[in-house]
Amino acid sequence: MHVRLLKILLCAIPFVAGIAFADPLPTSAVATGDAVIRDNQLREIRDILRGGRGGYLDFGFNYLPVVTQTQLQSEYGVHDGFAFRQHFAGFGAGAVDKNQYVGFLLWFERSGWDAEDFFLFPRYSEFAAVRSMTTWGLTYTQKAMDLTLAAGMQHLNVEYMGRVYPDESDSLAYSWAHARWRHMSVQGSFYRTDWRSLRVSLDLESRSAYGGRKSGLMTYLPNLEMSLYNGGDDGDDSVRVKWEQNLFDQRFYGEVTFDFPDKGFHSAALKYYPDPSRMIGFEATCLRRGETSGSKDLLWGGAIDLLFVRLAYNSSYEYEHLFHAKGTFIAEIKFDLAMVDGFLFNRGAARPAPMEASVFSRKNKDTNPEFKGKTLEASGIRYEKTGAPAASEGGK
Repeated sequence: MHVRLLKILLCAIPFVAGIAFADPLPTSAVATGDAVIRDNQLREIRDILRGGRGGYLDFGFNYLPVVTQTQLQSEYGVHDGFAFRQHFAGFGAGAVDKNQYVGFLLWFERSGWDAEDFFLFPRYSEFAAVRSMTTWGLTYTQKAMDLTLAAGMQHLNVEYMGRVYPDESDSLAYSWAHARWRHMSVQGSFYRTDWRSLRVSLDLESRSAYGGRKSGLMTYLPNLEMSLYNGGDDGDDSVRVKWEQNLFDQRFYGEVTFDFPDKGFHSAALKYYPDPSRMIGFEATCLRRGETSGSKDLLWGGAIDLLFVRLAYNSSYEYEHLFHAKGTFIAEIKFDLAMVDGFLFNRGAARPAPMEASVFSRKNKDTNPEFKGKTLEASGIRYEKTGAPAASEGGK
């Protein structure tokens, strides 16, 4: 009995330490969170529109059981409360003609900080910040040409902003556009006549989920991304460059991100997926928080990503998307699944989810002696007739 109690206490030490020594969230990070949300939604849309057809469903919310995990640091002191993030995304595209698909997408996120944890009805405490961002758009894909076009709007809705935050305009409307041809995509975001961001991506890695290869040198080509952000009247323009590299069998990946012109290294990550469909993932991340170089500015962390839950501690993704939450364990209840041509996988995966092959000829031979032996085998998650033509490279 004493041994079991000791094991429980040892397992609880990291969790308790995370609660006790978690750093409060700065009000500046909460105040500027809308720009992070807009950019992240467009990046996810870029990933989903790599195929341009099929469907996608995503929903999730963060769970933080203790008020001291994500306290708020304001000019009036430290306040107990909860950072929250609730998100939903959906996409569907159907064929309207041979090789032509038309679709609709909707992304929604509600996030901020409040004195009480909630799912539907916030408390709107004195230092609360509650906002939502909605992104929608229409898509068109020409499969034979491997071309996808999309455009839509982004709407910011400010529900409540406490007195410690700067005034923020409500109901801002941004427009966005996306174009992909084969391995290259260009994406832009605009507010009225001013551009806000421009992203150019080269997804060179061959992925069988989109009709590419399952193995070989082509699967080791990198995925490159360059994002240019408009600093506006209060700051200079900035550039973020990201390199994603398959290191082994499309299961082990490395990522590195740099900011220019003068900040340099931003973050790095090693990610391992037991299966290339990315239903389960393990991450080790490093993020530089300070303006100057030095090991003291590096934040080390990681995450375990399962189909229905994500557990993270100091992960670079949670740090950037949950208002610089540091030193605390974060749990996210979530679901994330994409479908292209009947194949199922998680967003960004290289291959579809596996399924044991089923041969129906044996059963048919037992029940029908005249059966000539046509065999159907499962490839990924759908059934195909053996001998059918191989999938093209379309939609990569």
